[in-house]
Amino acid sequence: TMGNWLVNHWFSAAVLAAWLGINIFLFTYYFLFFDQDERYFYTRAILGSALAWARASAKCLNFNSMLILLPVCRNLLSFLRGTCSCCRRTLRKQLDHNLTFHKLVAYTLALLTAVHTIAHLFNLERYNQSQQATDHSLPAILSDMHLHGSNKWLNPIHSNQTTVEYVAFTTIPGLTGVIITLALILMVTSSTEFIRRNYFELFWYTHHLFLVYFAGLVIHGIAGLVRGQTEQSMAEVHPYRCAEYITQRGQNCTHDCCKDPEFGSIPAESWKWVLAPIILYVFERILRVWRAQQKVVVTKVVMHPARVLELQMQKKGFRMEVGQYIFVNCPTISPLEWHPFTLTSAPEEDFFSIHIRVAGDWTERLIDTFQLETPRIEVDGPFGTASEDVFQYEVAMLVGAGIGVTPFASILKSIWYKFQQADQTLKTKKIYFYWLCRDTGAFAWFNDLLASLEQKMAESGKADFLTYRLFLTGWDTSIANNVALHFDTATDTVTGLRHKTIFGRPMWNMEFAAVAAAHPRSVVGVFLCGPEALAKSLKKSCHQHSSLDPRKVKFYFNKENF
Repeated sequence: TMGNWLVNHWFSAAVLAAWLGINIFLFTYYFLFFDQDERYFYTRAILGSALAWARASAKCLNFNSMLILLPVCRNLLSFLRGTCSCCRRTLRKQLDHNLTFHKLVAYTLALLTAVHTIAHLFNLERYNQSQQATDHSLPAILSDMHLHGSNKWLNPIHSNQTTVEYVAFTTIPGLTGVIITLALILMVTSSTEFIRRNYFELFWYTHHLFLVYFAGLVIHGIAGLVRGQTEQSMAEVHPYRCAEYITQRGQNCTHDCCKDPEFGSIPAESWKWVLAPIILYVFERILRVWRAQQKVVVTKVVMHPARVLELQMQKKGFRMEVGQYIFVNCPTISPLEWHPFTLTSAPEEDFFSIHIRVAGDWTERLIDTFQLETPRIEVDGPFGTASEDVFQYEVAMLVGAGIGVTPFASILKSIWYKFQQADQTLKTKKIYFYWLCRDTGAFAWFNDLLASLEQKMAESGKADFLTYRLFLTGWDTSIANNVALHFDTATDTVTGLRHKTIFGRPMWNMEFAAVAAAHPRSVVGVFLCGPEALAKSLKKSCHQHSSLDPRKVKFYFNKENF
C-alpha cells in the first residue's frame, strides 16, 4: 500500500521532501554560519550558542512565512489546475491537498516561533548578565563599548536597571515579537476542526490576524539589535588576533590591537522573503472582489424538510464539473464572510445548485433570510478538481456518509444525463450507491433526487442501472413500529422509495462479495465521501475481494477530499 500511495501521490511526496529538505538546509547552514563565522566572534562571547538557535530559526520562519499564503490563493490554484489540464489527473488532484500543506506550514511556524522566542529569552538574559558584570571579563568589557562611541555598542542593554520585560514591551523587536506570537497562537487555536465546524465566524475573523502577523514580521528586524563586527573593523582588529588584548589593555596602549572593534546591525530581510507572496495574495483578493461583483441570479429557492435550503442559480460564464465547490457570500448577513458549499447540480443542467443545512449562525441566518425574501448572493468559484474518475469504471460503488452525500448528487445526476445521451466518455454500466445516515430528516432532499432518478430510469427501461442502499444508523422505536406495520408495502416507509431502508451499518464483506459475484470480470471503482474510519474498512475490503488473477474482478479505492 505504501507503494500505491507513492505512485498516486508522487507529486505531494516530492513537494514534501523538497520543503523538508530546504528547511533542514536553511537551519543547518545558518546555525553553523552564526556559530562559527568570525564576524560574530564577539557576539558569541556574550550570547553563546543561543545566537545560532535564534538566527537559524529566523531564517526558517522567513521561508515558511513566504509559503503560508500560497496554498490559500485559490484562484491561483485554479489557474494552475487549468494550465496543467494536459498533465495527468493525479497531478491536478494533488493541488487539492493545498489546505493540508497550509496547516503543515502553520504548525511549523508555531514550532519555529517557540524555538526563536526561547533562544531570544536566553539572549536577553545573557545581555543583561554581561551588562551587570563588573569582573572585567570579555562579555563585561564588550557590554561597556557603548560608552566609547555611537557605533561601537554590541550589547543593546545599556543600563543596569533594564529588565527582560522592559525590552520585550518597549523595543521594536520585542513588541512586534510579542504581537506576532499572540496573533499566531490565536490563529492556530481558532482553526481546529471543532471550531471551524461549529463556530466558523470565530475562525474566519481570527484568521484575518494574518495581516497583523505580516505587518509585524516586516517591521520586526528593523532595529537591528543583534550585531556583528563590521568588515572594516575586522581588517583592522581581527578578533582571532586581538580578542585576548581587549581584557588586558592599559591606558597608554601602543599595540596595533588597541583600537576598539566596531559593530554593525544585521539588516532586516523578512520583507525580501514575503514581498512576492503578499503581492500575489493582493492580486488574489482583487480577483475575488471582481468575480464577486458579477451578477448571480437565484432562479429557484426550495425549502426541503429538516431545514435544508436548496438554491438554484445562474451566472454568466459559469462552467462547473462534478465534485467541485463554490464560495458563497450574502452581503445582507455579512459582507466579509465567504462559506464553501459543494455543488449539487450536474454540468449538463442550465443552472448550478447548492444545498445548505443549518451548521452555525451564518447558515441559520441565511435560511431565515431566504424564508422572508431573496437577498443578493455573491459567488466565487467553482474550485477543486472534478471527480471524473467515476466515469472511468464499468462498475462504480459510491459510498456517502451523512452530509458527505452532497457531491454524489452531482455525480449521480451527471451519470444519468451521460447515460441517456449515450455519451462515449461514460464507461459505466452499473452503479451501486450506499448512503449511511444517522436520522431520517436528512434523507428528504436527496430522497427526492433518488425518487426522480428512479422514476426516469424505470420509464426508459433502465431500472437496473442504479442499485442503492440506504442505511439508517441511528433510529428510534417509533420508526421501528412504523416499519413493522408497513413491512409488505411496495415502497419504503421511511423514504417512500422502492428500495428498502436498512437499519444498522452495512456488512461490507457481504456487499463486496455480492458485487464481485455479479461482476466477476470487471474493474470496480470504490468512491467514498465520508470519515477516515470508514475509509480504512473500505480499503481493507477492496484488498480482500480483489482477485489475484488479472482477468478477474478488481476493486480500486478512491477517497474524495471534499
